Amino acid sequence: MFGFSLGFVKIIRPVTLGIAAVGLLASCSDSRTQIRIVGSSTVFPFTTAVAENFSRNNPEYLAPIVEATGTGGGIKLFCQGVGSRFPDVANASRRMKPSELEDCRKNGATDIVEVKVGIDGVVLVQGKKGVTLQLGLRDVYAALAAEPFGKKQTARTWKDVNPALPDVRIEVVGPPPTSGTRDAFNELYMAAGCDTDPAMKALKKSDEDRHKEVCNKIREDGAFVEAGENDNLIVQKLGANPTAIGVLGFSFLERNLDTIRDVPIDGVTATYETISDFSYPASRPLFIYVKAQHVKAIRGLREFLDEYTSERAWGPGGYLQRRGLVPAPDDVRAENRARAAALTPLTKGDLE
Repeated sequence: MFGFSLGFVKIIRPVTLGIAAVGLLASCSDSRTQIRIVGSSTVFPFTTAVAENFSRNNPEYLAPIVEATGTGGGIKLFCQGVGSRFPDVANASRRMKPSELEDCRKNGATDIVEVKVGIDGVVLVQGKKGVTLQLGLRDVYAALAAEPFGKKQTARTWKDVNPALPDVRIEVVGPPPTSGTRDAFNELYMAAGCDTDPAMKALKKSDEDRHKEVCNKIREDGAFVEAGENDNLIVQKLGANPTAIGVLGFSFLERNLDTIRDVPIDGVTATYETISDFSYPASRPLFIYVKAQHVKAIRGLREFLDEYTSERAWGPGGYLQRRGLVPAPDDVRAENRARAAALTPLTKGDLE
């Protein structure tokens, strides 16, 4: 494997791992001696922090391997099968889709445990030197849709979208389609902004496919720039271009307040309080997915799961909150801790 060390965690670049699989992992548990985790770049820093603490508290186990592959790419790798060639855990900044769970099952990964690890916000941010903006969900959709409300896209500046906004060119830097943050952006900003129009709500009832195309498809003329899976790269781009807006997870805003600020959405600023009570329009839960079939086979995986669901990690004042994660409510944490302890498998009905 090719990589570098960060603290106690070995982080590797997305390269192909040459580890041979010999049947099911349960029958060859010594063929891989490290936990392998893939998925969301948003969840990545939180899982890395858990892995560091797990290694510190359990020196008898090798440090987990953590890869930032994006939610979609990570779940695809995760669902390819059971055995030492396949990841044990997938980080996800949106919920697993029914079709993804079905892919897991087709490939033998029949017992997938879903753990909601906390709350995040999909925030719009800008460099501190930029013109101060306050946007509504409708403004964001109208600026970025390929066919806003089913009409030709003609807006070039924010003022074109809303006369109350400044005459600044529309340029939004965000994640690619493989990112869970992009999926969440489509749902929480694009679809929500689109449905502020009663005609679009009616379209959803009469022609769901057309509604999805009109409401979710983002323009491709340069107003929206894909910056890859690395959210830190978006922060850098905003520093170089004060007129641009970025799409990020709340934790990245928290870690870079010296250079960027949030763009209030419908008058609500992104804070721990507004995200935790979901008054911020773009709040979302974050997840990890674990193969129950790997828990007995991979040394330390049970202990890693216990560490992730401990109050010292994900509870109020825990070390994940200090990294920018917004703790889930007490009852949600209790429910998910119990699910992780019992290795309760996710069902298709849970996702519907």
